[in-house]
Amino acid sequence: MMKIIQILTSSLLALLLPALASAQTYRGAVIDVETKQPIAEAMVTLGDVVVSTDTSGRFQVSGDGEQLGVRAYCYQRRWVITDTLSSQLSLIELTRLTPKALYLSSYGIASARLRQAALDLLEATELNALVIDVKGDRGMIAYKSAIPLAAAVGAQKLITIKDLPALVATLREKGIYTIARIVTFKDHPLATAHPELAVKAAGGGVWRDRERLGWSDPFKKEVRDYNIAVAVEAAKAGFDEIQFDYVRFPDKRGLRFALPSSEKSRVAAISAFLDEAREQLKPYNVFLAADIFGYVCWNLNDTGIGQRVEDLILHLDYISPMVYPSCYHVGIPGVRNPVAHPYEIVYRSLARARERTRVSSRRFRPWLQAFRDYAFDRRAFTGHEIRTQIRAAEDFGANGWMLWNAGNVYSADGLQRTDTSAVPWSSLATNLAALRRINAAKHVWQFDDHRCSD
Repeated sequence: MMKIIQILTSSLLALLLPALASAQTYRGAVIDVETKQPIAEAMVTLGDVVVSTDTSGRFQVSGDGEQLGVRAYCYQRRWVITDTLSSQLSLIELTRLTPKALYLSSYGIASARLRQAALDLLEATELNALVIDVKGDRGMIAYKSAIPLAAAVGAQKLITIKDLPALVATLREKGIYTIARIVTFKDHPLATAHPELAVKAAGGGVWRDRERLGWSDPFKKEVRDYNIAVAVEAAKAGFDEIQFDYVRFPDKRGLRFALPSSEKSRVAAISAFLDEAREQLKPYNVFLAADIFGYVCWNLNDTGIGQRVEDLILHLDYISPMVYPSCYHVGIPGVRNPVAHPYEIVYRSLARARERTRVSSRRFRPWLQAFRDYAFDRRAFTGHEIRTQIRAAEDFGANGWMLWNAGNVYSADGLQRTDTSAVPWSSLATNLAALRRINAAKHVWQFDDHRCSD
């Protein structure tokens, strides 16, 4: 018996020793490139191992890999070649970054006119980031995906981004922070191709929202795996951040799911999805974010959709509340007409979320309204309203902000100029004409200015 144990032990050691021999240990400190002060809670990645720096900015990580990934809240992520690291203590410098973004749909990024319009704005103003659809509101994946299920369900019928890694590389060469938006559980192709993975109506058929679109069931592992696979492809393409939108249950009562729907089960399902995504995304050194309703900042329950801000923050780097004044249909305490008080809506919603989560303001980056009001007095949100929202986000101390316009038509009004020359495409009429041409050609343009309900 003893001889058998010795043989087994020897065999096990033979298997482990090569792995142990190849693993390397790296020690270092992460500091601010300008102040040279240490950065606590920076994330250092080696393969699928992630460690955090201590209060002095120091870390120790062991594993295999040619690069260390390093990132921290409010800083630009970076990669460091392991061969360049000191055998003693390496200093790794990070550069501060506050993303200020525009949203571009998969059609907007594919349109030469709308894409160039956005790039011109980034060149001429304080903007420095883009949010780009890689999986959009209708469940279509905008690039050529290697995920078998994507083609099988019809999500590859319209490829608008011919070469995703090349696009991201071009944007990053321009110094643009890139965010991949992934519409998660609102997924018409998946729901219709696989009814067993769909949210069901009370009668048992596939449920459809007010846009006649089906949703996939967040309780289903196959659904979660599919969306995580999209996120991994986006991370491999070079995006700085993965942003899940519609990472929730539908805002509708009486629906049927794979498991009984309760606040506890819904919150657990969304948390499990985000945990699984975070685990799969570890090797890629990307930030992870999710969009939430503005009222989620206020509601103590899960708003019936599985989003409770205290739980979400445990699984994310950034939370992005959609604090569009037009979405606050019943206002907030003391504010009955939200569109007349955009500062109060933005600032107080963010402050409420911070109070409940007890984390730093830098963990939030809100979506701001850059579209005409549809719920109150139909006012245009132009320079004054946009600047007021920006001021509220910045006074709060958020890690930047993002402007949403479903038509991808933006103006320099309300933005700080960095280039005193005129923006050559400032005429909104020109861009609206381009939008109409795209709409007519594709017949699939999706207007979803508010994202407030189903």
